Amino acid sequence: MVNLLVKRFVKDYQNTKDSGVRSAVGRLCGFIGILANLFLFVIKYVIGVIVNSVSIRADAINNLSDACSNIISIVSFVVSNKPADEDHPFGHERSETIASLFVGLIVGYIGIEMAKESIEKILHPSAIDFRIVTLVILGISIVVKLWMYAYNKKLSKVYDSSLLEATALDSISDVMGTGAVFLSTLISPLVGWNLDGYMGIIVSFIILYNAYTLIREVLNVLLGEAPDPNLVNKIDRFILKSPEVLGVHDLMIHNYGPNRLFASAHVEVDASDDIFKVHDAIDNIEREIKKAMGIELVLHMDPVKVNDPLTEHYKKLVVDAIQALGVSWNFHDFRIVSGPTHVNLVFDLVIPYDETMTPSQIEENLLAHIKSDKKVYLVLTIDHPMA
Repeated sequence: MVNLLVKRFVKDYQNTKDSGVRSAVGRLCGFIGILANLFLFVIKYVIGVIVNSVSIRADAINNLSDACSNIISIVSFVVSNKPADEDHPFGHERSETIASLFVGLIVGYIGIEMAKESIEKILHPSAIDFRIVTLVILGISIVVKLWMYAYNKKLSKVYDSSLLEATALDSISDVMGTGAVFLSTLISPLVGWNLDGYMGIIVSFIILYNAYTLIREVLNVLLGEAPDPNLVNKIDRFILKSPEVLGVHDLMIHNYGPNRLFASAHVEVDASDDIFKVHDAIDNIEREIKKAMGIELVLHMDPVKVNDPLTEHYKKLVVDAIQALGVSWNFHDFRIVSGPTHVNLVFDLVIPYDETMTPSQIEENLLAHIKSDKKVYLVLTIDHPMA
């Protein structure tokens, strides 16, 4: 049904990378979600009041909060579609991520309130009021939420939307929560013990866990998580296709939304090549990646000596020293400054974030394994892997 609505109301819906299309699909899903959640809220809250069930009323309030979340998502999709401006030169697509954070906070608040009410119900249980209509309404709720999960999950993958993914996650948690309430309503009369408050606790913990998961994922994006290794490898391979490029390092990718990726990298080039020819090749790489991958890429040229025996000799000494230490280090931007009695080895050393050795200890260990007829000094710049 939702796919038919997307085809009917979203122009150019097959252009999944277009910001306007993503926004239209997101708004459509938001409106559908509002209607579905308000419907579930009304029928569940009414029956919850009739049978005096805290877990059913809490489940209904959760649906109401979902409707509020849908409103936030609609506003977010509208804002994220705004073009870049003077105050926001990277666009507004991160508003979708920020909206996901608000959804997580709302869900978390509902979980806390539900837990408090459920504890009160456990301390002061009420008589069991079993009605078939209650099971029917809860069954309808489970079916509707499974449907909402299915279409949000599918469209989140098609249109690369974290907010639709968050909505799908919330829907499947609702299925588990309502399923727990269903079991409570069904089993309580059979065992003669009101499980309502206990099931309310279970539902609240499910909601709180999903809120925690969502908030953690959103904060990772906002704080700047490591990029997808597959994307990194794809960019590396694209850059290295150019014959002028000898190596690539310090690739950094900045995510300002699904369609707003910015990247920068350093590329090693032959110092003896014509600078205008190399610069033209670099420009071509930037334009081709923009066209093929939609990424705004800026490349910095690092000239290196090629086929210089002395440079290669000392580079091999450093490689051998790292291998002898048995560590997962690598280096780039290697050059030497040689004099009659000593030689300076200048390079950037890339070490893991969890490396325990201090910079001075690293230098001492390397020098201990470098055997040279000249006195060797290291001029190190310690780096961590950016991608």
